[in-house]
Amino acid sequence: CHHLIFACIKSLCTLYQVEHSNEVVPAYTLDAEFTRPLWVFGNRSYDFLGNSNHIVLTYRQRGTSYLGVLDCDSGLVSLLDTPFSDLSNVVAGNDYFYIEGASASVPMSIAKVTLDKNKTKAISFSIVWSSSPDVVQYRPFFSTPEFIEFPTSSPGQMAYAYFYPPLNPMFQGLPDEKPPLLVKTHGGPTAETCEILDLSVQYWTSRGWAFLDVNYGGSTGYGREYRERLLGKWGIVDVDDCCSCARFLVESGSVDEQRLCITGRSAGGYTTLASLAFRDTFKAGASLYGIGDLSLMRADSQKYDSHYIDNLVGDERAYYERSPINFVNKFTCPVILFQGLDDKVVPPNQARKIYQALKERGLPVALVEYEGEQHGFRKAENIKFTLEQQMVFFARLVGKFEVVDDITPIKIENFD
Repeated sequence: CHHLIFACIKSLCTLYQVEHSNEVVPAYTLDAEFTRPLWVFGNRSYDFLGNSNHIVLTYRQRGTSYLGVLDCDSGLVSLLDTPFSDLSNVVAGNDYFYIEGASASVPMSIAKVTLDKNKTKAISFSIVWSSSPDVVQYRPFFSTPEFIEFPTSSPGQMAYAYFYPPLNPMFQGLPDEKPPLLVKTHGGPTAETCEILDLSVQYWTSRGWAFLDVNYGGSTGYGREYRERLLGKWGIVDVDDCCSCARFLVESGSVDEQRLCITGRSAGGYTTLASLAFRDTFKAGASLYGIGDLSLMRADSQKYDSHYIDNLVGDERAYYERSPINFVNKFTCPVILFQGLDDKVVPPNQARKIYQALKERGLPVALVEYEGEQHGFRKAENIKFTLEQQMVFFARLVGKFEVVDDITPIKIENFD
């Protein structure tokens, strides 16, 4: 049982074992994902319990992680209960293992799980390391995400998201006022947003904003068929799903239709810019090192993902027609852009071109450039500044309220 292969057909994923005779036989089949995309090396979604015929494994179904022990002799899996809703790396011993995980109220942690002699139940669970051990004292301020399944623009097709309602035990919103909404578009684009504690999300919800984290078509975690919705349709399916989910919340009476905003990083920044250029759902947006030019992105892509973008976009015409940088005349609302000047993935001139074009068109626009930052901000002061300036930008232009934090706003062209 010490040689394993994962294979997926549509939404069904099968764990195969290679016998000593080199015969490949199915060990376990489930409508789930047993592993995750190999964005980084060294991921381990399973491990062997010593020399036994048991395997500790994790899998994801509809946005939630599950943990179990597979008995290769019987082909049965015993599920284990943990406080984690998102699980990743596993390292096992004889009757115990370490697991990396988090939940909506538990920060990213490493826990040791000890099993009974039959290896079917967890008899102890202890967190041995936490990324933010002191954060639990703020738990009353944590907004708990609601898993949302919503209809898309494709008949019969559903998509998924996590909705965080505003929450602050020290304040109460007006009874006749619906909260503003910030929609986040994750990167990848075939990555996934998970139900885990993210203090940058809680920053918004503790200040009166509703927050929506969308797993649009193409996201990992919902099966191959769902992920392949994005093939040839990046810039269409992801944009439609984000707009559909925002409208779904408006129609349910959960948020204010006149205060819908959107933000995203990298590929998520592309979905943000495309939503602002090609749709009229949102009233303002923020792009963090977002992709504006798909053709330039393809030309500069590494060998590792050289054909990845072609599969998601398609032909030359699609590359042009889905690049927001070619249609800056279609933007109709305020935009703030954040860009690292050492970014080799999305060169600074993309953000500068969009900024200049919107400035000339008379739209409120701001551009923040960081010396020494690459693709993805690393410096704490820049991460903090980016978060705060988004808050002020949206509050001034869409929210129509004063931010209580002591934040000095940057100059907004065509507004200040």
